[in-house]
Amino acid sequence: MRSFSYSRPTDVAGAIAAELKQPETKYLGGGTNLVDLMKMGVERPAHLVDVTRLPLAQVEERGGGLRIGALVRNSNVAANPVVRKRYPVLADAILSGASPQIRNMATTGGNLLQRTRCPYFYDPSYAECNKRAPGSGCAALLGYSRMHAILGASEHCVATYPGDMAVALTALDARIILQSPQGERAVPIEQFYRLPGDTPHIENDMRPGELITAVELPAEWADRRSHYLKVRDRNSYAFALVSVAAVLDVGPDHRIGRARVALGSVAPKPWRGAEAEDSLRGQVAEAQTFRRAAELLVRGARPRHDNAFKVELAKRAVVRALTAASEAV
Repeated sequence: MRSFSYSRPTDVAGAIAAELKQPETKYLGGGTNLVDLMKMGVERPAHLVDVTRLPLAQVEERGGGLRIGALVRNSNVAANPVVRKRYPVLADAILSGASPQIRNMATTGGNLLQRTRCPYFYDPSYAECNKRAPGSGCAALLGYSRMHAILGASEHCVATYPGDMAVALTALDARIILQSPQGERAVPIEQFYRLPGDTPHIENDMRPGELITAVELPAEWADRRSHYLKVRDRNSYAFALVSVAAVLDVGPDHRIGRARVALGSVAPKPWRGAEAEDSLRGQVAEAQTFRRAAELLVRGARPRHDNAFKVELAKRAVVRALTAASEAV
C-alpha cells in the first residue's frame, strides 16, 4: 500500500477544501471498498479526507419524500421505519447486499461510489485494464466473462456496476445531492452514472471538489407496490448475477399506472428501459404483460462467451420481480 497523509475535517466546506488542496485525494467514509482497493494497489491516493465527522448522518422527511444523508450507515437506512414502510424496495436491496458487518460500516455516499468487482480490475498483475490505466486495453474482452455486462458495454470495458442500493434508488427516481465550492446541485441517479464508451475510467458525473451530501427520494414513488429480487450463486455475501428493482402503481382494476424497473449487474450502471416501462402503462398486471416488458428491457443485449445465460436469466428475473411487486400489499 502506498503511504498517504490523512485529515479529518468537521464540516463540509473543510472537507471539500482538503480534497481540492492536493491531487490524488480521496474521501474516506466507511472504507469498505476503498481500503480493500488500496491494499490491492488498485487505488493509490496520496491523501485521505476522513468525512465521518461531518453532519451528514440524518434521515429526514421533506416535502412528502425522504432525504438520506451521505453518512447514514447502510444498516441504519435499511432499519429506518420510514424507509421500511414507504420505500421497502430500498430496504430490501440494502439487506440483500454484503454482510451485516459491512452494512454497519458502509455509508450511503460510499455505497454509490463503489467500484466494479471485475477480477481484471481488482488484480494489478493484469496490465490491461482501461479503468486502472486508460488506453491499456481490457483483459476481460478475451478473458472469463461470466459476471460481465450484457448491456451498455463497449469495446473498451465490459465490467458491471456491482451494487444493490443504487439499483433500487434508480427505480425510485432518486436524486444525488452534490456540494462544491460553487454550491449545491442535484443529479438524477440515472444521469449520475456514465456508460464506459471510450473513457471507462470516468464512472460518474462527479466533478473535482464535489462531495455527495445526500440522496433524495421523491414523494411520487413512496407507498407504491415494489419488490427487489437478487439472483446470485449463493444466498448471502455474494454479488448478483442479475438483480431487479420493480416499483408499480396498480389500480383497483389490477391495471398498471406508472412503473419503474431497474436491472443490476447486467451493465456498467443500473439499467433502466423507458420503452419497457411505457409498455406496462395501462396494462393488466399479468405474466404476458411482464414478459413483454422483460423482452424490451434486454433488447440489444450483447453477451460474451461466458455470460449468454444472463439474457434469459434477466428476462425471467424481471417477470418474477414484477409479479411479486404487483401482488405486494
